Formats: sequence, C-alpha cells, structure tokens
Amino acid sequence: MIIAALIALVNMLGYGIIIPILYSYSKKFGLTDFQNGLLFAIYSVCQFISTPIIGRMSDKYGRRPALLISIFGTAISFLLMAIAKSPSVLFLARAVDGITAGNIPVILAVVSDTTKPKDRAKAFGFIGSAFNFGFIFGPAIASFTIRYGDSVPFWIAFAITSLAVILTALFLPETNKNLGQTHEGKLFDFKKMWHTLFDPNVGITFIISMIFFLAFSCAVIYGFQPFTINVLKISPSVNAQLFTLFGIVGLVSQNLVVGPVTKWLGDKKSFMVSIFFVAVAFFLTYLSRNLLFFTLSMVILGVFNSIAQTMITTILSAETDEKSQGTIMGLNASYQSIGMIIGPILGGLVATISISSPFLVGSILVMVCFGLSGLVLRRGVKKEALF
Repeated sequence: MIIAALIALVNMLGYGIIIPILYSYSKKFGLTDFQNGLLFAIYSVCQFISTPIIGRMSDKYGRRPALLISIFGTAISFLLMAIAKSPSVLFLARAVDGITAGNIPVILAVVSDTTKPKDRAKAFGFIGSAFNFGFIFGPAIASFTIRYGDSVPFWIAFAITSLAVILTALFLPETNKNLGQTHEGKLFDFKKMWHTLFDPNVGITFIISMIFFLAFSCAVIYGFQPFTINVLKISPSVNAQLFTLFGIVGLVSQNLVVGPVTKWLGDKKSFMVSIFFVAVAFFLTYLSRNLLFFTLSMVILGVFNSIAQTMITTILSAETDEKSQGTIMGLNASYQSIGMIIGPILGGLVATISISSPFLVGSILVMVCFGLSGLVLRRGVKKEALF
C-alpha cells in the first residue's frame, strides 16, 4: 500500500506540474483555442481506448509490467513536451500519454489485490490522498520553476515520473494472484464494453461513473475559470489558490472522513449521501455571486466529491470477481474518459446561454446519478469475469 501510494503521489506530481501551464505553453506554438481543445481532447480519446486494454493486460500478465509500461509512457510524453519544436510533437506527446494512460486503474487494482473488501474504501481513500498531495504540490512546483524557462517544468515532470518508473521496477511486488486465469478474448471489445452497461452487477455503477465525470468536467474543468474570471472578477493567482484549497479539502476528506463515514453508513448509503451533496454543492455554486459564498460551495464540493469518487471504485471492486479487478478499473477509466470528453464541450455550449449554467447542468446530472445510486451493490447476482 505504501509503495502504491508513493507511486501515485509521484505520478500525480508530474501531472500537477503540467496541468496549470499546458494551455499557455501550447499557445506559444501558435495553436488556436480550437486546436488547443483538440490537444486536450486527444489525450482523453486515446485514454478511452487504452485503459481497458492495460487493465486487462494487468489481469492476464501482471500489475507490475502493466504499470511499468504505463508510467514509462507518461515519462516519455513529458520528455516530448520538453523538447517539442512544433505543434505536431505536442499532439504526439499527448497521444503517447493517453495511449499508455493505465497507471491509475492498475494502481487501484493493486489496492484491490492487497486489501479485504471491508477495508477497500479506506484503502482507496489513502491512495486518493496521495493523488491529492501530488495535485497540491505539483502546481506550486510549476509556478516556481517556469520563471527559469517555459520547458523547465516539463523537464522536472519527466524526472519525477522517471523516478516513479524506478520505484515500480525496484520495489513493487507482483500482487495479482490470479495470473493467467482470465477468460480468453479480445484485449478491447467495443461490443462487450457496451454490454457491460447492462451487466446486472456493474452496469449501473458504470453509468453513474460516466455521468458523474461528465458533470464534473462540465462544471469544474470547463466552468470554473470562466465563472471566476467573468462573474467573480478574481485574478489568476486567486484562482490557483482556490484550486489548492480544493485539493487540500479533498486530501483531508479522504484521510479523515471517508473511513469513518463508510464505517458508520456502509458503502451504499455513503455513496448516495456523497452524490446528493455534490449536487447540492454544484447548485450552491450556480447561485453564488461573491467569493465567500463560492469558496464555501467549493469546500462542500471538495469534501463530498472525494467521498463519491472513492466510493465509485470501492463499489466497482465489490461488484466484480477477484480475477477481473484490473479489467474493471480500466473499463471505469474509459467510461470516465467519455464523460471527460463530452463534459467540457457541453459546458462550453451551455455557457453561451449563461456563464454560470455549467454548474446548474452539473447539479442536474449529478442528481440523475443520485437517482441511480440506490441500484448499486445488488444482492443475489453472481460475480463473473466481464471478459
């Protein structure tokens, strides 16, 4: 668990470094806003295809080799960004990162391998806190180092991610105890992937996951900055502070709240309650017209979003047989990628009506998730390998 968390932390540090500067960095290559949108989208498109393949490979050949391939691909993508001399290299870098983007579901599969079902919510929260640490400190590293050159943060991200490769190679043991026991089949099967949405065990949870991430990307990934800049009239530095606050709240929530809440309410009720309050937080954000009210809404969102996202992986793990943990986490990442592709497009569309409307749409979509959440963890359904 400690090794997996350290790998997650180092991995997210790399992403945290490049996320705040990727847009401005790519603009220096003459990309238009539309081309920048394509640059961001190509990662999610490639990730949608690759994550179930890497997840299944981890079930069939082991977590360790799949994780090494995935993190190595991320390191190479950061290197390409650092040495890029043309926009085509930027697109290649993001595509490489997306094609090998299976490290998160494989890390989650490692957690599933090494914990008992009753302890997984706490374990997933622990891993989530490692991701939050990386996301808190990554932007700080970027803001400090970019003054020494536009490509310097990418070199640092490359070095940090290379460290994750070394840690995985030297210290992570193979945790998959069911190697070679997966069903024979295609590494990626669109037809079967579609049918998983109707699987009596995991179908509803997949639908919730996809809609939830669609709502989150619509409201936060797209809607956040236009709203704070145009409605609240705050500076980019205050924007960065809000993102840091969101990460800190999520970190505290995953360390101090997830475990006690799931122990008190159980997995299913914790999931339902957290989703409901995420919808409430989005609606409060939609209503906010001053920084104090907006910040309060974001704190509420940070607390319950951390619980909800942790519970999605916890519930999927509980709904799946032990031989398919890597596959299920990879599929979940693909469904989340669909949401992350559609969400910003939807946010941009509804923002033409009102700058604050992405938050309202996000709230409505999450309420749909709440309505479906009572159908997860169905009793009496036999767990079978999805592939």
